[in-house]
Amino acid sequence: MTAIGTLLGWVVSVFILFMLARLVVDWIAALSRDPAPWVGKVREVTYKVTEPVIAPVRRILPPVNFGSVGIDLAFTVVFIVALVLRAIFFSL
Repeated sequence: MTAIGTLLGWVVSVFILFMLARLVVDWIAALSRDPAPWVGKVREVTYKVTEPVIAPVRRILPPVNFGSVGIDLAFTVVFIVALVLRAIFFSL
C-alpha cells in the first residue's frame, strides 16, 4: 500500500462515517415528534460535509417518490461509490 492510497482511503472512510451519521440523524428527525436539540446541530454538520458531493448527483438523479415516502437515490449512489473508492484506495 502506498501512503497516498492509505491517506485517500482514510479520507473516504471519514466521509462514509459522515454519511452514516447523516442517515441516522435524518431518521431520528423523521421519526421523532420533537427531536433533541443536538439532532439539529449534528444534522447541520453532516449536511455541510456531505451535501457538496450529493447535490450534483441529485441534479442528475432526483429522489423517487412512492406515495408519501421518498427515496434519495443520489445518497445511495454516492454511498456505494464511496465504498468502492475506499476499497480501491486501500488496495493501492
